[in-house]
Amino acid sequence: MDLLKTLVDKGLRRELPTRDEARAVLETSDDELLDVVAAAGKVRRHWFGRRVKLNYLVNLKSGLCPEDCSYCSQRLGSKAEILKYTWLKTDEAASAAEAGLKGGAKRVCLVASGRGPTDRDIDRVSQTISAIKEQHEGVEVCACLGLLSEGQADRLREAGADAYNHNLNTSESTYGDICTTHDFSDRQETVRHAQGAGLSACSGLIAGMGESDEDLVDVVFALRELDPDSVPVNFLIPFEGTPLADEWNLTPQRALRILAMVRFVHPDAEVRLAAGREVHLRSLQPLALHLANSIFLGDYLTSEGQAGQSDLDMIADAGFEVEGADTTTLPAHRVPGRPAEDGDQPQDQGESEHRQRPGIRAEELVSVRRRGAGTALPPNA
Repeated sequence: MDLLKTLVDKGLRRELPTRDEARAVLETSDDELLDVVAAAGKVRRHWFGRRVKLNYLVNLKSGLCPEDCSYCSQRLGSKAEILKYTWLKTDEAASAAEAGLKGGAKRVCLVASGRGPTDRDIDRVSQTISAIKEQHEGVEVCACLGLLSEGQADRLREAGADAYNHNLNTSESTYGDICTTHDFSDRQETVRHAQGAGLSACSGLIAGMGESDEDLVDVVFALRELDPDSVPVNFLIPFEGTPLADEWNLTPQRALRILAMVRFVHPDAEVRLAAGREVHLRSLQPLALHLANSIFLGDYLTSEGQAGQSDLDMIADAGFEVEGADTTTLPAHRVPGRPAEDGDQPQDQGESEHRQRPGIRAEELVSVRRRGAGTALPPNA
């Protein structure tokens, strides 16, 4: 297929495809699906080899959010049955992070519900970041606390945070349909605050909210303009008690096409397979590893994920390997001050010299069961 050859060539050069080319990926038939996955897989392996980065989410504060994001079980007026609690203590959060790190995760994502952090909240999270960093040398810490005010990203960076997550979620033209308490530009501004402070930006989308192909292309191209290092792709879990409870419109094939389109538009970024993968990809999850080079291990915010051992088995069975703590995830040109070295990325069809780090025991991936049924989508992400 000429389209796929063109997209692979552009991906290897880090060249942006056209909007028509991106939309054409979403319009391919099921008969063409394996060809699409194979083509996007060439781009993924060129930049990231066969490595899979593991991330672990710690829910610092659950529920009672004043925002009205339609996809979220923690939203204002939500009737979803979730566990609600205020801030975890520093030792509790550090203990939860340790469970994920023992299971093989190299990044901890600290998430809290709410519109955005107060200065006191920044102090709390900073203490947690410091505690995790003191106990685990080399661990990456990403914060996800909602809309940031001027100077807050700098304080997180000073505390040791490596990254900040704030998703755009959907297209600007339809953003008002899913949220009225803040707008699309607020989210863009927060991502820019993080980048301006020297934090690695993590920003992605939620698919399956009734959006059109054009909406998906819009948000993925808006993300490309921001150029985040990490692009999480969430698939809506439409739980009862939320306005989107009836939006069951994704198939495994549709989910794979969306992931492929994201990879072609963001060829050298960390594409993360996030919430909803278990529900919507189901038995086709291993195919998604040919498109995404990063996944969450264990549970999400208010719902349970696939068992840690099952994830590790899936990665190994699909011919991939867990990314070691001594490996830099991103290509050298995305890491400020890091010179390219022999054997550095791109990794030429995935012949990575790195192997799964020793000592990873999936049975140590103990979930901190402080959450109940609900949406698996970050409240501020």
